[in-house]
Amino acid sequence: MSKDRTQILNMLAEGKINVEQAEKLLNAIGEDSPEKTPEDKGISRKLPKYLRVEVNDGNEGEQINIRVPMALLRAGIKLTSLLPDEAQGKIDGALKEKGVNFDFNDINPDSLEELIDALSELSVDVESNSGEKIRVYCE
Repeated sequence: MSKDRTQILNMLAEGKINVEQAEKLLNAIGEDSPEKTPEDKGISRKLPKYLRVEVNDGNEGEQINIRVPMALLRAGIKLTSLLPDEAQGKIDGALKEKGVNFDFNDINPDSLEELIDALSELSVDVESNSGEKIRVYCE
């Protein structure tokens, strides 16, 4: 990760800039979506910028279109490093009570980049008999 990119993400984590400003800065330095080469294909592809969730009820009624910037996920990882160990332990314990085996200590920037790389191939499409459609994908 470059020094500029790290500095932008730190400013975002510290609340000095918002997500949109961080995205503009990352775009300006040209590092918002570095290319990676998948080992299995030998083809380079860009990492996704957004996680999208679209819901259509099949009629002209409700439609939901959510776009979450991947920069927000990256900033979230930075924010977890600011949590005191005691708070992380309480959160981990509460999640385990709900059946979610999660450990904040397992989160790091490298594992996040692996997750985002894997998400680039994510595509979930669900269609019900009544015409409702749900689509989750990355772009």
